[in-house]
Formats: sequence, C-alpha cells, structure tokens
Amino acid sequence: MIRFTAELPTIDAAAGEDKPATVTGIAVPWAPTTAVVSNGIRVAFARGAFDVNQKPAKLLENHDTAQLRGVVNAIADMDEGLGFTATFARTAASADAIELVKAGAYDAVSVGAEPIESYYDKELKATVVTKAHLAEISLVAMPAFTDAKITEIAATSPEEEPSSPEEEPNPTQDSEEENMEVQPTTVEAAVATTPIYATAVKREAKLPTAVEYLAAAIAGGDAWHRMSDALKAAAPDVVTTDTPGILPTPIVGPAYNNLQGRRPVVDAIGVKAMPGGGKVFIRPSVTTHTSMAVQSAENAALQSGTFVVTSNQVTKGTYGGYVNISEQDLDWTDPAVLSLILDDLGRIYAVTTDNVAADNLLAGCTQSAVLTDPTSPSEWISDIYDAASTILNNSLGNLPTHLLLSPNMFASLGKLTDTTGRPLLAPTMPMNAFGQQVPSGANGAGQAFGLTVIVDRNFAADTVIVGDPSGFEIFENQRGAISLDSPSTLSRTLAWRGYFATLMIDATKFVKLT
Repeated sequence: MIRFTAELPTIDAAAGEDKPATVTGIAVPWAPTTAVVSNGIRVAFARGAFDVNQKPAKLLENHDTAQLRGVVNAIADMDEGLGFTATFARTAASADAIELVKAGAYDAVSVGAEPIESYYDKELKATVVTKAHLAEISLVAMPAFTDAKITEIAATSPEEEPSSPEEEPNPTQDSEEENMEVQPTTVEAAVATTPIYATAVKREAKLPTAVEYLAAAIAGGDAWHRMSDALKAAAPDVVTTDTPGILPTPIVGPAYNNLQGRRPVVDAIGVKAMPGGGKVFIRPSVTTHTSMAVQSAENAALQSGTFVVTSNQVTKGTYGGYVNISEQDLDWTDPAVLSLILDDLGRIYAVTTDNVAADNLLAGCTQSAVLTDPTSPSEWISDIYDAASTILNNSLGNLPTHLLLSPNMFASLGKLTDTTGRPLLAPTMPMNAFGQQVPSGANGAGQAFGLTVIVDRNFAADTVIVGDPSGFEIFENQRGAISLDSPSTLSRTLAWRGYFATLMIDATKFVKLT
C-alpha cells in the first residue's frame, strides 16, 4: 500500500464561527500522472476532460453517499490539475469532517467520475480519460493520485461568495490553446463505461442483506455499481497458501531409473546352465588330440597317438544384495516401493555379473598384440588380420567372430576415415566395404572388418579383444528375489541373489590389442 502525504490545510482565524467552511485544492492531476483506481485499472485524466460549467458535484467522505458533507461550488482547469472549491453544509457530521481536515487526518481528496470517452495509451500503460462527468469529490486519507490534495480550508462570511480556483493566488486559468487536448501518437481505442473512483484504498464494506442486494439490483446504475464494489470489498481473497491442507501432491509414475541393466559381454557369449549340486564342478576340455599319418608300408604299424581330456575346475560365486523395508513404507507408498526396489536389484545384479564376466575375459586373454595408433585405419586393419591369423593357427582352425571394445576404443573405431575423409564405417549407405557401425543400440552393435562389434562400459579403458566367444564360458543360476519378515521391527528384508561363474576354456581363441 502506498501512502500519499498532502499539504496541511490552513485556517482563517478571522472568520466567524457562523460562517460556512470551504475547502480548496486539486481534485485530480492531469496525464501523464497515472494511478491504479478502485477497480484495479491504471487511469490518467487528460487535461480538459471535465466540463467546468457542469452541474455542481457533491462533497462526500470516502465515496459514501450516506456521508454527504456539502457541494462542490466550482471546478477549474488549472496547470496542476482539476482545481476545486467546496462548501461544507452546516451539520454535526460536517463539523466532525472539518475537524478531521484541520487535524490533517483528511489531507487529500479523491474524485468519483463517470467516464464518457477514453483510449488506451501504450506508453503510459493506462486508460486515459478524455471526457468525463464529475459526480463527487470525497475527503480521503489515502488518495490514488499523489497530487490530489487539500490546499486550504477556511470560513467565509455570508456576504462573501465562495472563492473560485481562478481567484486563488497560485492557480491560474490556462488559455484556450493550452486547454486543447493533445493525443499520444500510439493509442488503442478504448472507452471506459464504469465509474472511476480514484482512491487508493476501498473502505471496508459489510456483506449486504438480501433486501439491500435486491433493491440495488432493481435500482441499477450507480446503486448497483456500489453494491458490486461492496461485495468485492467484503469478499476475502483465497489463495493456495491459505489451503495447503487440501492441495494434493500428485506423483507421475513410473519412477525414472536411468541405470541400464544390460550385459553386453554376457549376452554376446551366452550363458550355460550351472549344475545344482556342489560348490565346485568340473568342465572337461580336450587338450591333447589323437595323431594320424600315412602308413609307411603294407602291414606296417599305423601312427600311434594319445588323447588327453583335462578337468577344468569351476568354483561357483554367489552375488547378491539386500535392503530392509519398513512395513509402513510397504503399505503407504504409491507407487509401491516394493516393485521399485525389485526392479533396481535386478538391474544392479545384471551390471555386477557383467562386470565380472568382462574382467575375467580380459584377464584370461594370454595372446596379445600392440595397437600403437587407434586413429590409423591401416593399423586397425593390420592388427585385426594379424590377430585373426594368430587365432586361426593357435586354436587349430578357428577364426574370430567378435570385436569387443571399451567405450573409448569404440569411439576411436567409429571415427576412422579413409584418405578422402569419408567414414570408414559409415552407419548408412557406406562408401567403403569395411562394415557399418552406429553409436546407438543396446550394445553399440555394428560390423567392423567382418566382426560383430560389442561395446561394454565394464571393460577397462583401451580394451580391444578380437576373438571367438566359444572359448569363454559363463555359467549362471539366477535365484531372483527372496523376502523375510521381521515381526520385532515391523520390517521386511528383501534380497536378490544368484550363482555366477566364468571359465576361459580356450585362450587361443582370443587376442587382445594393447
């Protein structure tokens, strides 16, 4: 709320007590001065908006016709704004109002005007009234316009005429040219039709009775407008801070979980069933093969040989985790926390076991070569073919089928270009015949140099493995979720577990490029 301070009135001490009192001042300043009036609209009055020869307006208190205090004897078009002089009626209520003016409680006035013509000024961001009828001037404590103030209160003798604003020492009447209205260059046509009460604060109003409401509705016009203002003033504002108890907090589900429970290495190699009994089990593999040769002569002995099967011992590993959930959390959460925890446990189990497989695969590679420049297409080609040759010779005839990469080496491979700057592994419509690779998909799938590309974030940086997945085996027995209630604490323990093991059964089928 803005408080406007006006000049204190002066008292004519020589006047007799039986003489009617008058009040003089500025009723409303001219545009560009603006104010937010009682109906919430920003308003300004153009000079010349009021007819100075109109029927005398009323003098009220706080725009209340029940508090009639006198008449406005004269109004004048002045430099400062609309000047006025009003005379108090000889009543007890008027005497009280005069005392309030003398004390400085009423130090300003506010107009009640019926707008006839107006327009909207974009620069002022206000409705500018160019023609209006002055209905009343009210004594107020807080005006909407800062300059709408009382400048003098005095007593006049019966034989003296109330002094008009033109006779005051300060205000002067403007020439006819100065009274001409100047329209802004940028305006929008708008005509206000409701009364304007230029006061900063609406008086407190009580809710009307049914009879008062009907009477105002039948009367219409100013009575109905006053009734509407009274209803608005009496009705309290209700905002969200007043009603926190009934404001819902909706939950948009399902819960977002960005953890990808993928297992690129496990999926590329495949999972074998794990035997149920025993902590350790045996996976046999042929390490020495039989021999054959040409018969040296008829009835000569054939080539002798041996056959050796090695027993590879595999130890089961148990992987899992658990959480304790209160009974209240189980009962009150929506969406249910149980399903969210089960989903997350399953994802974490997948990532954990894939990490074990990726580490054991890399650790089990005994054959290696050096990739000195990952940005060189020719070196990639040379090293991959050298690795394929090594696998072919050492694994007794097998050729690689997969290229397993860490994220940084996957990026280096995808950035390879030929001598003309064309992508070596273009994802669509390749210009070269070395394959296609895309930076999307579940595992960054693609083809490079005839090999299936597998990228896994669980590989250590700079990992490049050329190989045949059949040389590495994975065994698993997923046990899933298990829950146990704890009555003493009103909680439930929820666990997820599984048995997981790997075996490098034939390291000759892999070459790592370091």
